[in-house]
Amino acid sequence: QVQLVESGGGLVQAGGSLRLSCAASGRTSAYSMGWFRQAPGKEREFVARISSTGAITNYADSLRGRFTISRDNAKNTVNLQMNSLKPEDTGVYYCATKTRPGDVQSATSYDWWGQGTQVTVSS
Repeated sequence: QVQLVESGGGLVQAGGSLRLSCAASGRTSAYSMGWFRQAPGKEREFVARISSTGAITNYADSLRGRFTISRDNAKNTVNLQMNSLKPEDTGVYYCATKTRPGDVQSATSYDWWGQGTQVTVSS
């Protein structure tokens, strides 16, 4: 069992940046890690995923170029750098461990979710 704790969320103006971090209590170096987000009244959606070694990354098409996922396996952390933020990026951001085969963009492929961190982008 792995416990994940997200941090780094907050209130930022449109055009600003935030860096989210996800700290794991156990070793996650063998797993891909992902970030998802959920806006009020909407379903949870895929943001980004990074392979176990960090060599491969995937992004939601709408976020590519603004968000960057990275990881430090020595520290058991996964980060999400978010630039040029927009009001529609507002939501709760979750990190999760991909423990199952399947679509990297599907939440059903992931277990061990964090509690989430709130990101609010004002216009």
